[in-house]
Amino acid sequence: MGAATVQETLTAADRCDRCGARAYMRVTLPGGGELLFCGHHGHAHKDALAAAEASIQDESQVLSATPTAPPEGER
Repeated sequence: MGAATVQETLTAADRCDRCGARAYMRVTLPGGGELLFCGHHGHAHKDALAAAEASIQDESQVLSATPTAPPEGER
């Protein structure tokens, strides 16, 4: 059995390898390579990456958890 790896949370410094936007998905390929994707590109390629047995760390849920406007009392 292989050793478990702990992946760190993605930060604003992590950028999409396709377009340079903030990365919300980290993909570790079976051969050991790593790719970072924004939500758009990550979801566009997610099925193909899963079929290639890549490990996918998806943190894009934070996009829907982020308020689009400040709370009423903070305006």
